[in-house]
Amino acid sequence: MFINITTSETGDNKGSSGALVNYLEKENQMQIEKGKGLELENWFNGTGNEIRRQEVRMKIDGNIAKLGRIDSKFFLINISPSQKELAFLYEKYGKNGTKEKLKEFAVKVMDEYAKNFKRPGINTHKDLLWYGKHENYRYYKHTDKEVKDGTRQKGERKEGRQDHIQIIVSRKDITNRIKLSPQNTSKGKNKEHSAKLGEFNRTAFKQSGEDLFDALFDFDRGLKDTLAYANTMQNGTVMQKKQMNLLENIPYQKADQTIINDLAKSVAEGVFESVGEMIGTAGKLGADLLSLLMEPVYIAPHLTPIDESRRRKRKKNKIEQSMGRGI
Repeated sequence: MFINITTSETGDNKGSSGALVNYLEKENQMQIEKGKGLELENWFNGTGNEIRRQEVRMKIDGNIAKLGRIDSKFFLINISPSQKELAFLYEKYGKNGTKEKLKEFAVKVMDEYAKNFKRPGINTHKDLLWYGKHENYRYYKHTDKEVKDGTRQKGERKEGRQDHIQIIVSRKDITNRIKLSPQNTSKGKNKEHSAKLGEFNRTAFKQSGEDLFDALFDFDRGLKDTLAYANTMQNGTVMQKKQMNLLENIPYQKADQTIINDLAKSVAEGVFESVGEMIGTAGKLGADLLSLLMEPVYIAPHLTPIDESRRRKRKKNKIEQSMGRGI
């Protein structure tokens, strides 16, 4: 699940939203040019599914009280399920059903967006001014590797299922009184700044989207497909990567996957100072983790079975002692 917040696909969110709204109408424009106007896709926002582009532009552009000329007026949120997630949804709901389910999902994501600010009175999507648009396709840009190496052309449609949701959300809340900026990533460190703009933890917001998807659609997510795994393997410490590699190699049943993924989130957050501490909180998975630390086992030709048994016992005792000190 890819969830990202940017200023605008058109590169400017300090003026009118008109350029972005028009950009997000590109699929409708293609349908009109093909003479298929009946297939036009309108906007939605949790209170309606047939909102016209004119309302989107007028409402967003009119919700800018006390914002300066160089202040951001709106933000763009991109919600893009992976190919695995889309294949799962298509099999379960079909093409049209998937579109509607993604809209429902987007409303819940905006609930999480609101709560992430930790501002009094900003609790659900109803406290925000926002509009979403379902899109069926993605197109190659000049920045894509395939365009740079000449295998694809700019503007060419990308392969596979590409359903995604684009959301324009106003910088101001629905009352046009409270400033809300996801660009404030102080996480509460700058209290004066957070009091004005709200604090916003982007990682927590993206994680909430992944958790929502799994719970809403009963999706069985493998460890390597989690945000926690990706972030840790890209930005984690040596200890965090060691802990994640251990989780990655656990032999598990489906019932254990949730436990493994929860442990991965804790690893990504730096909760465990050592492998031993992680094992100590792993519950019934602790034995599996411990056995992995003891593998692979190689029996040298000159060792008798009794010698090997003693060697294993010494290794186990050493690991258990290390857990007390922190591995």
